[in-house]
Amino acid sequence: MVQIEVFRRQLELAKELERPASIHCVQAFGDLLEVLQSEGPFPAGLILHSYIGSAEMVPGFAKHGAYFSFSGHLTSMKPQKAKRMLKMVPMDRILLESDAPDGFPRLDNCALSWVPDDVSVPQELRMQTRETNMDTSMLPKDILNHPANISCVLSYVAMLLEMPEEELAEVSYRNASRLFSYPGSKFSEEDLSPFVMTT
Repeated sequence: MVQIEVFRRQLELAKELERPASIHCVQAFGDLLEVLQSEGPFPAGLILHSYIGSAEMVPGFAKHGAYFSFSGHLTSMKPQKAKRMLKMVPMDRILLESDAPDGFPRLDNCALSWVPDDVSVPQELRMQTRETNMDTSMLPKDILNHPANISCVLSYVAMLLEMPEEELAEVSYRNASRLFSYPGSKFSEEDLSPFVMTT
């Protein structure tokens, strides 16, 4: 298959350049793991963007250097399934992302931000900057996600992992810093200022 061959070449290039590879996988986690097993290891790491795969797949991906990035798409999983999967991810491999303008978090108890002039947002909500305690299942599927909604992803993942938000923010920050401090990067772990979380 052409797609898999091109993907293999991209992985080879990432290894050659000593860069992490960002992978967007949708309903093909078994196939992805097979490719990683044949092409690995990946010393610079792999990013499984907006990961919503099973808990059972986590150890295999982690063995090949994968980092697991979580976005609002995680809210599409049943909470118990998401919690089981998150508990399998090593702490030094957790990343958080907004995936804006996609990945709107479907959370009813979070202060959500709206993209200005997004016509898919109901008129009564467009007048407000943020909304809490609403039924997000009533919102249209094509609603745009605002980057500020990463705070909702942080809250949700922290709740499922049963850990303080500040601790999870620090973990994700350190993991991202380590992952993106590759040779030739515009920054290194040593150059980064200490993490400060503001609410």
